[in-house]
Amino acid sequence: QVQVEESGGGLVPAGGSLTLRCAASGRPGGRFGMGWFRQAPGKEREFVAAITWSGDSTYYADSVKGRFTISRDGAENTVYLRMNSLNPADTAVYYCGVRVFSPSQDYSDHRGYDYWGQGTQVTVSS
Repeated sequence: QVQVEESGGGLVPAGGSLTLRCAASGRPGGRFGMGWFRQAPGKEREFVAAITWSGDSTYYADSVKGRFTISRDGAENTVYLRMNSLNPADTAVYYCGVRVFSPSQDYSDHRGYDYWGQGTQVTVSS
């Protein structure tokens, strides 16, 4: 069984920055991608960013391009999301997902993720 744990959320003023951390433990098995999604109250879960097993490829939602950066420490099965220039629209619960089995190359599709964390709250005040 794979455990996924997020950390680093909190309350930050508009224009501020936060770094989220996600650690996968257990036996993810082979090469696996990791990604971040978020869900605001009353809204669907939406893709934020993702990274391949090697770290050579990254993907971002248009709404966060240029502001957020995803990176990973492969040796530690850990992924980070550096978030700059935060605004109130970024307020949401942020979830980390791990892709193990999906053959799809669409990292923005939450259905391709096999394991999820409990989420970490990010609140941006105006």
